[in-house]
Amino acid sequence: MTPNAFSLRISITLLSLLGGLSVPRISAAEAAPRRTWTVEGVTREALVHVPATAKTQPAPVVFAFHGHGGTMQQAARSFRYHQVWPEAIVVYMQGLNTPGQLTDPEGKRPGWQPAPGDQGDRDLKFFDAVLASLRADYRVDDRRIYSTGHSNGGGFTYLLWAVRGDVFAAMAPSGAVVSRRSPPLKPKPALHVAGEKDELVKFAWQQQMIASLKRINQCGAGEPWEKIATRHASPIGAPLVTYIHPGGHGFPAAAPALIVTFFKQHAKP
Repeated sequence: MTPNAFSLRISITLLSLLGGLSVPRISAAEAAPRRTWTVEGVTREALVHVPATAKTQPAPVVFAFHGHGGTMQQAARSFRYHQVWPEAIVVYMQGLNTPGQLTDPEGKRPGWQPAPGDQGDRDLKFFDAVLASLRADYRVDDRRIYSTGHSNGGGFTYLLWAVRGDVFAAMAPSGAVVSRRSPPLKPKPALHVAGEKDELVKFAWQQQMIASLKRINQCGAGEPWEKIATRHASPIGAPLVTYIHPGGHGFPAAAPALIVTFFKQHAKP
């Protein structure tokens, strides 16, 4: 074997062993480019995944909200909705430093307003601005707009349900309950994720929330759904799915696929 051939063989072997180190990997966050909006003089930002067909074909929209202390990058990595449902516009919004109801009372970490009027409704105004810009830039399917979030982000999803409910086809809060200061919820298809060992947003509180949702949506007895969840049918077209997992407050890995499956089954009339 000539020296050049030997060197070439060594190079090929090394490239095989290193397996793609020369090709940068695209993270979940990088797959959803960053966008900014100015809302009442404040720069707000989100990671926004837009399918290539969004300018020519109506696209569903999923808004996803991180928990208190989280980030839009962390949300993109853990939720992965743009990977599970690449045909949808997916928006991972970034909160501002906000006092937490259960932790961080001084508001040193990012989060979302829990009730109407808090922080001057800055997060509701942010949501309104983002949705308006998406409608201006793309062919948004107004029959298929959804919200989901975990913990404080789940609480904000409940707030959107309470005060912007007419916008959405279905909701999927996780590890959260609605604020007592929010207006009453109106019937809407919903999927609630809860951990039996949740010590932050107590499982008992979430059980009460689920019971309230059953009354609001006029649900009947539950039946197995997608093997790991329970679906409660509704005579008014507002079924409730509950995914009760054995873990704590963390967002379970099985939840994104369940939530996307549920969203795909529901559109506004």
